[in-house]
Amino acid sequence: MKEPRYKLVVHLPLTHSEMIRNVLGELGAGKIGNYDFCSFSYLGTGRFRGNEKSKPAIGVPGEIQEVQEEVLEIVMEEIVDQSIQLGPLTAISGRCEPNHEIVICGVV
Repeated sequence: MKEPRYKLVVHLPLTHSEMIRNVLGELGAGKIGNYDFCSFSYLGTGRFRGNEKSKPAIGVPGEIQEVQEEVLEIVMEEIVDQSIQLGPLTAISGRCEPNHEIVICGVV
């Protein structure tokens, strides 16, 4: 039976994107055929406003912030998906709550 392939899409501070890309590659994400550490990224502007209970790494609660970010897209197998926990991604991204999504891309 063929296994599903997933794609992790995560918005990262520019200061942490290379480190996170390498960590994900070491976990096995980004394997396509005979290649590994495969990913695609692009720049964008993230906007957010924390409420009174937030503890933002950038800015202050109640004020809208704009931050240049890198959007990283990387394919992964199910086994890699299970090893990516919100805790480690939060810790290495420097964010309170990382902005990410996991998309099912098809089967291999």
